[in-house]
Amino acid sequence: MTLVYGIKNCDTVKKAKKWLDDANINYQFVDFRADGIDRKKVAHWIQALGWETIVNKRSTTWKQLDQTARDNMDENSAIEVIMQQPTLIKRPLLESQDTIKVGFKAAEYETFFNDSF
Repeated sequence: MTLVYGIKNCDTVKKAKKWLDDANINYQFVDFRADGIDRKKVAHWIQALGWETIVNKRSTTWKQLDQTARDNMDENSAIEVIMQQPTLIKRPLLESQDTIKVGFKAAEYETFFNDSF
């Protein structure tokens, strides 16, 4: 099962979901705000890709963090901050067949899903 994590009002998440729908790919959408997020899942993502890939440094949430928190961010503190403010995660985050993808680019999705199925 393909899981897509994000927030429903995010334009990039909407584009990814539309692409998946148009490609007839079955997926489940998990809204960070409505559904919450699992600490073990966040830790797994950070271990697999690194906090720098998971954390969206261009987000409003990142910009609102105090400078000390941004300067001292590491794997452990990233998990803590994400648990408090899940919108810090770069969106969408897609999990499929033991693969984690962050962000949306149609060409990358097309390559991934054509190679995977």
